[in-house]
Amino acid sequence: MPPLGRLDTGLAYGRVWHLVDARDKLLGRLAQRISIALRGKYKPIYHPSVDCGDYVVVINARDVTLTGKKPEKKMYYSHSGWPGGLKVQSFNEVIDRHPAGPLKKAVWGSMPKNILRKIQYERLFVFAGSEHPFEANIMSNYEEEAAAKAKELAAEQAAASGTAPPPSNPQSKNQ
Repeated sequence: MPPLGRLDTGLAYGRVWHLVDARDKLLGRLAQRISIALRGKYKPIYHPSVDCGDYVVVINARDVTLTGKKPEKKMYYSHSGWPGGLKVQSFNEVIDRHPAGPLKKAVWGSMPKNILRKIQYERLFVFAGSEHPFEANIMSNYEEEAAAKAKELAAEQAAASGTAPPPSNPQSKNQ
């Protein structure tokens, strides 16, 4: 064993680029998932004082959703510091002016309030549309991984209960 401990954990510290499509996703749940990837909390070497997070590229940020009447009722507050300098905007107004603003603010709020917050937040890239300049860097797609995990879990549960797993394509029953 080397004098400084195990040095073969270099791959664990490697940063992966994740692609997240925000179309029709709930704002808070998506922000929480993004903050987990930015912090690297899913990695086996995670520790709150170590910066081992990944890069996250979010596309279609303007299409993020809220439940119920929140698009009209949710307010964003900012103050200039001067008397009477309070600005109040609804979610819809903010989305019209800054399509990536609400998602960025939600991710910023879901990050831990410590010295690593700004460093980890800088690895977040949010785009209002579907085009982005990081095509060559993307290694992992959030949607595909979630679908694969769900399929894997369903197969494990079906094997445990002794029944056949559900078909992967719902139209295959009709054929």
